[in-house]
Amino acid sequence: MTRMDDLPVRDELRGRSPYGAPELDVPVHLNVNENPYAPPAWLADRIAERVGEAVRDLNRYPDREANALRAALAGYLTRSTGHPLDERHVWAANGSNEVLQQLLQAFGGPGRVALGFEPSYSVHPLAARGTGTGWAAGPRGDDFSVDVPAARAAIAEHRPDVLLITSPNNPTGTAVDADTVLALYEAAQRAKPCLVVVDEAYAEFSRGPSLVPLIAGRPHLVVARTLSKAFGAAALRLGYLAADPGVVEALRLVRLPYHLSSVTQAIALTVLEHADVLLARVEEIKAERDRVVAELTALGYEVTPSDANFVQFGRFEDGHRVWEAILGHGVLIRDSGVPGRLRASVGTPAENDAFLDAARAVAKELSGERTRSR
Repeated sequence: MTRMDDLPVRDELRGRSPYGAPELDVPVHLNVNENPYAPPAWLADRIAERVGEAVRDLNRYPDREANALRAALAGYLTRSTGHPLDERHVWAANGSNEVLQQLLQAFGGPGRVALGFEPSYSVHPLAARGTGTGWAAGPRGDDFSVDVPAARAAIAEHRPDVLLITSPNNPTGTAVDADTVLALYEAAQRAKPCLVVVDEAYAEFSRGPSLVPLIAGRPHLVVARTLSKAFGAAALRLGYLAADPGVVEALRLVRLPYHLSSVTQAIALTVLEHADVLLARVEEIKAERDRVVAELTALGYEVTPSDANFVQFGRFEDGHRVWEAILGHGVLIRDSGVPGRLRASVGTPAENDAFLDAARAVAKELSGERTRSR
């Protein structure tokens, strides 16, 4: 069997590992930030009907521009953010990861640089490498916030073509306010013309308002979103963005022909028609998040304030060992690579109870070890 490195693969891909999280057979899965609630049975039946209607024309290509879907997404953003948009301002693709990839294809590429503030979403540097875009990592503060003076210095040093700001940030859960985004947008434009991308995959869980209204009058600002998280539609793979129509036109140059299937468009339209039903659980998930934060804190863990549907906690001398110990209690969480920290998604109340029971047991084990070592 030929090894990948024996093939004429691009140099920047050699020795790299594909993106992925462990998929293990355990009772509780809290490692990939899914919404724990499936659509109600009646809505699942309605989705199946719409899929059945779509496949009657399976011999025909889908709507290449996804016009109806983009109009529906624009309507949702208009209602939820208060900023009026139409389909000219919206683009959709197979998950927000493909949206990001297309942005880097259009505005990054060989000889160009993308800058992000780490720790952050691990797909950002992966997508940069995949599109031949150079990657530069800017710093975060000790509290995982974006420090504006340090960020400005990184922008001046690296002069990025694409600047990535994640809010709420994965894996830390911390949000970025509008003033910070505007300060970095202005700094990026002073350095050189730069596309600034705000990744808002977890926006519906945030305590603060969406940053979508900031695109008004800022043609180099993009806000990327997804139906995977708050809508509980991770299997659908539908991401989208809001931006100046010029950005949308640029993405049409790099998208693959007919990139969104008729089935995807039919399901997404049905999901958006029933957004109120699917988003009804968001407040419950936020309340459970706050409960998890409070109980982890009471157990003596150091917890990062979260505006997302997950919680980062620590600190540990050996985070992977603690991950394994929690796994031993039947709960799969995420070792996201942040030194001394782990991340747990917010699940159902029962799943969160199981995680907290595991965290409680592990805290007791760690306390016992510290006592014996004295």
